Amino acid sequence: MIYGSCSFERIYKTIQILAQYQSFREGRKNIVDDIDIIKLFLHRSQDAIIQTKLAYGKLLMSIAERYLKDSRDVEEVVDDTYMTVWNRIPPDSPVYFKAYICRILKNLSIKKCEYNSAGKRSSEYETVLDELNECVPDGSSVEGQVLGNELQGIINSFVRNLPADKRIIFIRRYWYLEPVQNIAKDLNISEKALSMRLIRMRKKLKTYLREVGYYD
Repeated sequence: MIYGSCSFERIYKTIQILAQYQSFREGRKNIVDDIDIIKLFLHRSQDAIIQTKLAYGKLLMSIAERYLKDSRDVEEVVDDTYMTVWNRIPPDSPVYFKAYICRILKNLSIKKCEYNSAGKRSSEYETVLDELNECVPDGSSVEGQVLGNELQGIINSFVRNLPADKRIIFIRRYWYLEPVQNIAKDLNISEKALSMRLIRMRKKLKTYLREVGYYD
């Protein structure tokens, strides 16, 4: 399914805002390591990239694989991610390094995906966008950039106020693009049960968007 640029931009921002909650999978166990890694980048040490690969290489590969089917493309965007981080730190000094690097990877993966397929998206990515598109209005008659920025804050609030278990599911599905079957297996529930939970959360999001006046 191919979306209009205005609609896709808002759906993509919907996914992007969830980055700040990404630490649920590993809690805060990497916070000291992350600080040390950032210091390596700030001091222009080549060990910075080595340590980043050791800490997050597998995670970055797994996320890129949900966007790109060719293993060469996956390796390319992951390598480009390391170099982008190297070029941005300094002057950047991110507070949440994992969210920072994952956001860069997602941007590069999406650009590569769109370049390869001229607007046709990989199956998991397309499926996730289809699901989110149920919640977000087309927006053909509204101020795209203004409402796009507004949407970030609204979804931020919605996700923050979800119960912890639902927030984790929401993030795993719509930030990490994890397949339903993988999440269901980890939670020891059926795929049908998980799908129903996701449907209910999307309905709540759509209702919430209406309640706060995002659209009629």
